[in-house]
Parts: sequence; C-alpha cells; structure tokens
Amino acid sequence: MCGITGVVALSESGKKYLDRVPLAIDSMASRGPDGNGIYTHKNVALGHLRLSIIDTSSAANQPFTDPSGRYTVVFNGEFFNFQKYRQQLIDKGIELRSTGDTEVLLHLYIFEGADVVRKINGFFALAIYDKVNETVFIARDRYGVKPFYIYHDTEKIIFSSEMKGLLAYGIKKDIDYVSLYSYLQLNYVPGNNSIFKNVIKLKPGNYGVINPNGQLEFTEYYHIDPTASFSGNVPSYDDAQKKLVQLLDASVERRMISDVPLGAFLSGGIDSSVVTALAAQKTKHLKTFSIGYKDEPLFDETQYALMVAKKYKTDHTVFSLSNDDLYNNLFKVLDYIDEPFADSSAIAVHILSMHTRKHVTVALSGDGADEMLGGYNKHEAEFRIRNAGTKEQMVAALEPFLKLFPASRNTKAGNKVRQALKFAAGYKLSAKDRYWRWAGYCNEAEATALLKKPVDWEEYQFRKGVTLRTINGATDIHDVLFTDMQLVLPNDMLVKVDLMSMANSIEVRNPFLDVDVVNYCFTLPANYKIDAHGRKKVLKDAFRSYLPEELYNRGKQGFEVPLLKWFRTGLNDLIFNDLLAVDFIEKQGIFNYDAIEKLKKQLMSNSPGDATARVWGLLVFQYWYKKYMN
Repeated sequence: MCGITGVVALSESGKKYLDRVPLAIDSMASRGPDGNGIYTHKNVALGHLRLSIIDTSSAANQPFTDPSGRYTVVFNGEFFNFQKYRQQLIDKGIELRSTGDTEVLLHLYIFEGADVVRKINGFFALAIYDKVNETVFIARDRYGVKPFYIYHDTEKIIFSSEMKGLLAYGIKKDIDYVSLYSYLQLNYVPGNNSIFKNVIKLKPGNYGVINPNGQLEFTEYYHIDPTASFSGNVPSYDDAQKKLVQLLDASVERRMISDVPLGAFLSGGIDSSVVTALAAQKTKHLKTFSIGYKDEPLFDETQYALMVAKKYKTDHTVFSLSNDDLYNNLFKVLDYIDEPFADSSAIAVHILSMHTRKHVTVALSGDGADEMLGGYNKHEAEFRIRNAGTKEQMVAALEPFLKLFPASRNTKAGNKVRQALKFAAGYKLSAKDRYWRWAGYCNEAEATALLKKPVDWEEYQFRKGVTLRTINGATDIHDVLFTDMQLVLPNDMLVKVDLMSMANSIEVRNPFLDVDVVNYCFTLPANYKIDAHGRKKVLKDAFRSYLPEELYNRGKQGFEVPLLKWFRTGLNDLIFNDLLAVDFIEKQGIFNYDAIEKLKKQLMSNSPGDATARVWGLLVFQYWYKKYMN
C-alpha cells in the first residue's frame, strides 16, 4: 500500500514539471511514511511513496528497475497470489533480489506485457516505464480499490494516486460543471470524470499506454458480466452457500499475508463479522477494532461486535466516541479531501483508521458485500416496487398524507417518514430514474436551481446514460447490484476507505472484493440474494453457524454523523456567516443564493428531510473551493 505519481513531458516546456515530483510526493506523505523514491529518464519521471507491508527491507524499495535497466515500475497495492508466479520465475532461472510482490509483477510484465494485470488477484494502481520504447503502461484494479488520477494537456501527462498529487504540479484548474451538477445530487463525483475538466480517473478494470507523442490508449481488461446468472448451470442454494464459504475463506487467507501487524475492523454487522470469523481461525489472538458512539445509542453496534469478538476470542478494542470526538476530527477530514466528497461517514472511518493504526498496519474489512449481495435498504425497496402488492401500492398512495409529518434522519420516527416519502416518490418513476434518484439526495430540478450557469445537458445525459445503461427494471434486481458495483462502490465507498485509511497510513484489505468471490456472486440468481423475506440471504445463511444468532435478529444499521446538531451549534457560523453566506456566494458566482437560502430554512425547520446531507455537500464543496481554488 503506497502512493504513486509520474510525469510524461510532451514538449521542452513540459520538462519543467519533472522537477515537481518531490512536491507531489510531499503532498501525499501519509500514503508512504516508510520511504520514497524518484526515477527520471529523458522526458519521464516516476515517484513512489512506500508503506512497507511485504518485504519491509530496502531491497523492495521503489521505483523498482529490472536488472537490464530497461523497465521501471511504481506499484501501489497488493498482489496476493504473487508467490505462485514467483516460483515460476525462479524455475525459469530469474534471480530475484527481494521477497516482495513488486519485483514479481515487473518480471511478469517483461514476459507477458499487458496480460499481467489479469493474473493479479489483489488491488492496485501501477505504472511501468519502458525506456527503449519510451512508453508508460498504466493500470488500475478491477473494482477501483486504488485510485488513479490523470491530467493531460499539450505540454504533459501527469498521474497520481490523489488529486492533491496533481495539484502539487500546478495544473490548470477549470471546474467541470457537469461533474459539479452530479456531485450536488450524489455528494460525490461519479464515473471516470473529476471536478476538473482536464483530469480523469482511470476506470476500474482498465489499463492504458502513454505513448511518446502524448497519445493515451485505454483497454478494458475486466468487467463483471451482468447476465452471468442467466447462463450455465445454476447451483442449488445449499451448494451456493458451501461454495461461497470456500471462496471467502480462501480470499481471507490470501489477505492475511503480511510482514507487519494485521487486524480486522469489526462493526457488528454481518459482513465484518464474517471476515473476522474466518480470519480468527487462521491466527491466534486476531486483533479486532470497533467504534462505539456514546451520544448516539441508536447507531451503536458495539454490543454485537463484542459478541463476535468473544466467540472467536479476538484481542478486541472498542474506541468509544462522543459527538465531540467526531466534531474534533471533522476539519481533519475536510483538510484531507482534495476533490469534493461528502459522505459524512468518512469522519467515523477516519477516526477508526487513526486509532487502529496505533495497533496494526493492515486491517481487513467487509466492504463490497452490500453492493453485490443486495444489502442496502434501497435494494429491498427496489425489490418491493418490482414485485409490488397491496402494501406497496398503499404507501405510494399515502404520499400526500405522509408529507404532513416531519421527515428527518435524526429521529427514528422522522427517518421512517423520510424513507416512506422516498419510496412513494420512487414508486412513480421508471427503473432508471428511480435508481438515479435513490442514489442521491436531491433531484435534477433542485440541483439545477442551485447553479447559476446552465449545465451542458447533452453531456450530462450522456454520462448519466453510461451509468444507467444496464438498468432494465426486470423482476429481479441484478441490474441494480451490477450498477452499484460501477457507481456506488468505486466512487463512494472505496474512495472513502482509501482516503481515510491513507490519511492515517493504514492498509485496508477487502476479502469480498476478491475476483473469484465477485465473479461467483454474479453467477448466482438474484433470488439467492434478496427476496420478500430478506437481504444478503445466501451470505447470511452460509455463515449462520459461524455467527451469534443475535446478529440475525436485527435490522441493518448504518451510521449517521450528527450533522444536524452541528449545523445548529458549532457549524452554524460556518453556514450562515462564512461558506454559505450571501457575500461569499455572490462573489464566487457559482450558486444561486435564493436556492441556498431556501435550503438553509428547510435545514432549520422541524422537517429537514435530506437538507442535512445536501447542506453538508455544499459545505464540503465550499471548504474545498476556498482551499484549492482561491
């Protein structure tokens, strides 16, 4: 787990950017506290920051060059099955000078070229320079666990693990208003676009070649087959459970390879509990970590995490947080965010990572299970609409009546009203429109009202259409799960974990995102995952004997940062007298203040609805804007 950056100069004037690689490295220092290095040749420079996990010796330092001097690699990530290929290289007579995965990766590339990425079971962002052909090969893992930003103009091509790495070069910063428009709806920038016009993200499951003339060529090497469950022999439900256990067990075992202390995040939910149960059987006294919420008992799951920890005799640590603890870390999170990203649970992930790093350098997590196995509330709601009966029709019909009650995320009753209103509104929409609406916090009309400039509607519809291309509204909801793997997972969930873990120099590994596990799960029928009786069925049933029964007798529990309380207390001045004040808004020239004012009034009413999340999205953007655009 590390950070990478690089420059390919396309002109004489572009060569000055080669000297700025140290600045990019400094900007991402927490990604690699164990060392850094720079390689330069003619018009190319590569930079690397190291967080030592496997082979912590200097022999595995990067940039790493092969004995011939022709090829040099910078690699961020883990190649879990490298030992198999290491032995094959030794059998061919290759002398290896390290025991790590990076050297194996480089030699495999020398033998096999781009096909090397298909052999990697793991997660990664990488670049390999061939100084004979003067090309740079770049690649990103299948699901987007590791980030890869690219800036391109006539002078240079720059890439980096984080946006702040690109900004350190002094790149041109033109806001992409289509990206901003999507951000206002989703609270993150979707797809391979970014908040800046000249910056893109290398798509998950893609590799590319940067040619000496500046031409960028991309190739998709992997994608999930959304129709896989409709072809071939479908296993019985019992066989599917057994196979899933086998695959997850193998995935966890692969992800426990480490030369530094390793533990597991244990929230008390099914996913992290499954990972903990499997990992605890492979090591003595597995270290596990949870966070509890003193002031928010509705969201505290530590009692369930303790049950799992006790069952598997883990060395368990609970970090019990007050709202003040959360608030005191809020600005650390805002300062680390280098592209608008407003998933407020990032604050909790930051704190969990910060405290966990004091004990271990690697942590296993349960990320990815909800997206591919149907674990979210919206999945159940979508299933109910596609298989609607009298109950669902009644909820939709009661929408005018429901609007009479306060809707809020901050009370149990208010949240039920909010959810019912969202369900009723979604019931009337097409499958594509419903998916997009439920993915975010406001609709297109509300986002349009916020912006002063009209959005390039054709470009917006094109990008949105690419995201929604496989939503078909069939009776099962495999299309929704597939789309979540393309939208929600790489652009929200994995961004949150990468940013907040890397801010604290800790590596997070995701056993559910093993390629064998994901491919198998998408061959299973949707009714193995969700039906009228529950969500994530095959996972829950497969591990019923592994987990305490109490975990099954409760609903899915998310976490809501107490934003509304902060907006009415500590952050009130920031909203009304600074970031969303009329003077700043008018001077900035991006937003319509009347729409901002309307949103602030809703926020302070007894029925804030989703205004809390929307105001948070605006605050994150404004904070980012002041830091990076002023």
